[in-house]
Amino acid sequence: MPQLWAGIDAGKTEHHCIVLNADGAKLLSRRFANREGEILALMGDVASLPGGTDVAWATDLNHGGTGLLQSLLGSHKQPLHYIPGRAIHHASLTYAGEAKTDARDAVVIADQARIRHDVNLMREPDEVTVELRLLSARREDLVHDRTRAVNRLRALMAHYFPSLEAAFNYATTRGPLVLLTKYQTPAAIRRIGERRLATWLKGQECRKSAVIAAAAVQAAHEQTAVVVGEAAAARLVSRFARDLLRIRDELAELEAEIDTALKGNSSAVPLMTVPGFGMRLAADFLAATGTDLMAFETPDRLASFAGLAPVPRDSGKISGNRHRPRRYDRRLLNACFQAAFIASRTCPASRTFYERKRREGKSHKQALIALARRRINVIWAILRDQTMYNPPKDGTELTALTRSSAVPVSPLRRKDALEEAVILPAARDSEVVRSQSELGETAAFQN
Repeated sequence: MPQLWAGIDAGKTEHHCIVLNADGAKLLSRRFANREGEILALMGDVASLPGGTDVAWATDLNHGGTGLLQSLLGSHKQPLHYIPGRAIHHASLTYAGEAKTDARDAVVIADQARIRHDVNLMREPDEVTVELRLLSARREDLVHDRTRAVNRLRALMAHYFPSLEAAFNYATTRGPLVLLTKYQTPAAIRRIGERRLATWLKGQECRKSAVIAAAAVQAAHEQTAVVVGEAAAARLVSRFARDLLRIRDELAELEAEIDTALKGNSSAVPLMTVPGFGMRLAADFLAATGTDLMAFETPDRLASFAGLAPVPRDSGKISGNRHRPRRYDRRLLNACFQAAFIASRTCPASRTFYERKRREGKSHKQALIALARRRINVIWAILRDQTMYNPPKDGTELTALTRSSAVPVSPLRRKDALEEAVILPAARDSEVVRSQSELGETAAFQN
């Protein structure tokens, strides 16, 4: 049982720490910079307080500016708990006064850690998880940049050269982008001619250079008029094309790094045997959950963290209202949903489950969420036992793994394995007790 509670209101450059004892009395209040020396000095001062050998630290931020703080506390075996900022905001309304200061927020954080027994202990992520998290976030940024650049490129070309704009897919094909770095106008393309253009593209290592040259020259012959502003637009198109080529190269490098990181992760190979999970979605999944799913304790908690378990909103005579939770990991939900969508088209077992939900009256989105929720149980069993996905041979609906086919690596949680009902054969589906594991099937997801 902790004797002191230290609440930290975290910021980008500075944090504020308040230390309370068991009676709620304030023992220390300090604003300190997000620097190693000042953090270590604060830890030493807190340790010198009466009862300072047993301190529970708490903060309202679990990423970004608290990285150094988490690392230093973890290296000194100091427990750090996380209380969401939304919870702190609502809790602060129950305290006297209306002031909003960093010191007051730190008091609320420390006091909530003192009186609550359900605060989450922050896990120090392993190197692979952090690497996947950073690489996946960077890849997402680049994809957004690519989409934005392609849209602006197409808008410019539709203004002064619409026939060439409609001739190629600039988002996924390299050759047309290489073409636009040097030849952006109808006159320039007509002047070089098809044969010389094909030779130049081939020298730039473009695939299907002759086809690209023929399509470009044909588009150039369709337009002889010069649109006002063509010269300026052509210069901007060339810049956008170079930006897109740079983004394309960086994406390829990132995907190679992600692939290397996944090869060093024992959970990646089993996960990628589940239909729908490729390199990108597996990286997003592991970046959100970490490599050890046992921290979630049950598949139901994992489903709740992924936003696949709706929460009830009942009041008075109104009951049965289930809605999407407000606190969940968006990236994990996106990975599970996309993987379920792919599996509903490519995996016979998932397709059977999806079609049954559609016959029951569920919408397309509701059926996919129900499928994603059911697949959480399968993923949980696969990663717990470190075994591969074993598709059913008779085409029965979802469920993949039998206990006899699992090849466990460690005897972790054998009792839980019997209680989770990971595999639910279709013939016994109506007999299974549906607790929170069936919440994903509800028609609550109307949005």
